[in-house]
Amino acid sequence: MRLTVLGGCGAWPAAGEACSGYLVEHEGFRVLVDPGYATLPRLLEIVPAEQIDAVLVSHGHPDHCADLNPLLRARALGDRPPAALPVYAPPGALDAVLALDKARMLAGSFRLNEVADGEVGPFRLRVFDLPHHVPNSGLRLSAGGATLAYTGDTGPSPKLAELAAGADVYLAEATYPETVPEEDAPYLSSARQAGTVAATAGVAHLVLTHLWPGHTDRPALEAAGAEFVGKVSVARAGLVLDL
Repeated sequence: MRLTVLGGCGAWPAAGEACSGYLVEHEGFRVLVDPGYATLPRLLEIVPAEQIDAVLVSHGHPDHCADLNPLLRARALGDRPPAALPVYAPPGALDAVLALDKARMLAGSFRLNEVADGEVGPFRLRVFDLPHHVPNSGLRLSAGGATLAYTGDTGPSPKLAELAAGADVYLAEATYPETVPEEDAPYLSSARQAGTVAATAGVAHLVLTHLWPGHTDRPALEAAGAEFVGKVSVARAGLVLDL
């Protein structure tokens, strides 16, 4: 399994960056996880739009799904439109982004499914309901003896330890290094909290994502490293990990 980070900025894409977006590949099958703002141009540097086999969306905030619209346009309006793209998301999460175009423009370009436990190509998918401002699904993808666990955006939850248990890569939202502001504390996480979960769950590699735009990596890495003695990275565009 290969993970390629397309972007990892929270809220909006800072200059030269992109929001959440991750390409996950195994045995020639390509899954795009969370096509957030500014991720499509980076994706197209790696693979043509028509060669994406499925899309998984953790939740409906636009920094996690806005670029689904240009992805579908690229597929629907190309010279040789491919088969309908399977798209998996929480119920209603994509209503706004799918309403950006008239239905006839994108007709036949996608097939919308509720994200749930099951099979997506060669991947075994497990889904975890995690706390956020809107319904959010933590995603656990396993294939070829490797496991990627991804939180989406989440506040503290006992389900995180199960999501991350023994994962080769734990891709964890870490908007703030140390402390989440009180009003967001039930719905977002810090790098230190991500490190605590990684240590409890016995993950091999913690990758911090969704850092607030303009924040540097060092405070987040230090905060996570205070709780987790394993490998810690920050999700920046171009990071490629072979699990």
